Amino acid sequence: MIHESARDWLESPRKRVLLFGMSGLGKTHVSNMLREGGNWFHYSVDYRIGTRYMGEHIVDNFKREAMRNPFLRELLMSDSIYIASNITFDNLAPLSTYLGKPGNPEKGGLSLAEYMRRQEQHRRAEIAALLDTAHFIARARELYGYDNFVCDSGGSICEVVEPDDPGDEVLRALSENLLLVWIRGSEAHTEELIRRFERAPKPMYYRPAFLAEVWNEYLSKNNVKENEVDPDDFARHAFARAMAHRQPRYEAMARNWGVTVEAEDVAALDTAEAFEALVARALEKRALEKSCG
Repeated sequence: MIHESARDWLESPRKRVLLFGMSGLGKTHVSNMLREGGNWFHYSVDYRIGTRYMGEHIVDNFKREAMRNPFLRELLMSDSIYIASNITFDNLAPLSTYLGKPGNPEKGGLSLAEYMRRQEQHRRAEIAALLDTAHFIARARELYGYDNFVCDSGGSICEVVEPDDPGDEVLRALSENLLLVWIRGSEAHTEELIRRFERAPKPMYYRPAFLAEVWNEYLSKNNVKENEVDPDDFARHAFARAMAHRQPRYEAMARNWGVTVEAEDVAALDTAEAFEALVARALEKRALEKSCG
C-alpha cells in the first residue's frame, strides 16, 4: 500500500485513494465532498466507462431506437438532429440503460445472448478505465495542479479482479498508486440499497458463471421461459443475489490490498479533514490487527 501507516497518510502531501464497495454506500458522496473541498481531483470509473469506452455503444443504441420512429428517422438520415449521451458523475442512466435487462422484449427486455454481449463490453471497459487511473493521477497533478486524488470505482470492481491473487494486474496497478478503501455496509443497508436500485438502477456487471446460475435459478423458481421473464423483476432478483455474492470478494480486496471503513461512518462525513481522520483510524486498526497476527 502506498500509505502504510496513519502517520504516513496524514503527513503525506499527496493523498491518493480508491473507494470501493456496493453502489449506494457513499463512494460518490465522499468523492463529491472531497472535490468540492477544492483540493481533490475526482476520477469516476463509471463516467470514464460511459464516455471513453462505451460512449459510442450508448449513442448508437439511442439512434437505433430513434430510427424506429419515421419522424426521427428522417431527421437523422438528413443530419438534421444530433443525438448524444448526457452522462454525468451523478447520472449514469445512459450507461445503465444501454446495459439493459434480460427478459421479455415487450417489456423492454434483451435476449440473454445480447445482454451477455453487452456485459462483456462492460467488463473490458471497466478494466481499461481502472488501468487509466495512474494516467489521470499524473494528469490531475501536471495539468491542474491537484496533489490529492480520489478514484470513485464502480460497484463491479470486485467482479473484474482476483482479490486473492497477488499478481492480479489491475489490483497491483491500483495499489501501487492509491490506497484502496472499502466502504463496508451492514445487513441493515441491504433493503435500502435494493429500493435505491429499483428507483435508479446503477451499471452492473455480473460474471458469466454467476449470471447463468442466477438466470437459471430465476427461470426454475418462476416456471417461465426466457422471453417471459419480467426484466425489472429479474434485475431486482439479480441485484439482491449479487450483494451476498460480492461481500466476500470486497472483504478479500480490503484484507489483501487495502483498509476498511464503515458505511455509517462515511454517511456522517462532512469535511475532507473528517475523511482523512477516518482513513487514519482504519490504517491504525489494520496495523494493530497485523501486529496481533
